[in-house]
Amino acid sequence: MVEMVRGDAPVLVIGLGRFGAACAGELDRLDREVLAIDENLELVQKWSDRVTHTVQADARNLDALRQIGAQDFQVAVVAVGSLIEASVLITANLVDLKVPQIWAKAVSQSHGKILARVGANHVIYPEREAGERVAHLVSGRMLDFIRFDDDFVLAKMYPPKFIRGVGLNESGVRTKYKVTVVGVKSPGKPFRYAEADTVVTNHDLIIVSGTNSDIERFAGLDR
Repeated sequence: MVEMVRGDAPVLVIGLGRFGAACAGELDRLDREVLAIDENLELVQKWSDRVTHTVQADARNLDALRQIGAQDFQVAVVAVGSLIEASVLITANLVDLKVPQIWAKAVSQSHGKILARVGANHVIYPEREAGERVAHLVSGRMLDFIRFDDDFVLAKMYPPKFIRGVGLNESGVRTKYKVTVVGVKSPGKPFRYAEADTVVTNHDLIIVSGTNSDIERFAGLDR
């Protein structure tokens, strides 16, 4: 079982390559306290004024992690996925230090399995996930796409013609196509959650949810 941690808990980010730096930077923008470490001094200096704390250290060394206080963190991100041996060793070190939540980047399915076996609570496949997302967007039928592990999908798209100008209950989106219109975004107006009597116009964007196959079929309807 994954231990629950505070939503504002400080985060330890190990590795300041593109993935790790993006993660650390976004956490900082979300006002989360971040300690980012890398053995490359140039990267540490580059990010020293962009996140809360940066330290030069070799996370493969358990004593080095202890010295920077890694054992006091509730959440850690292992962002050195391209260095498979290093990522596995670092993850194992964090497990030894009893860090409750460990997120680790993997570059392959076998790499991910090893990370999970040594104790990573969450395995991330950023390249694969980005590739899958792009594959759904290149057709131009969707503007954004997120798929979850259980084949549940959220997508942003222009509405098909048959649901425009009538209430969602009247168009029968859910009964005919097994998708749910979650929300509507009109130009110049804030996002609003969809209701049964919501009317979608020609200028709106819609957020829909459903299974991957149902969303793909719905996205292919005449616009």
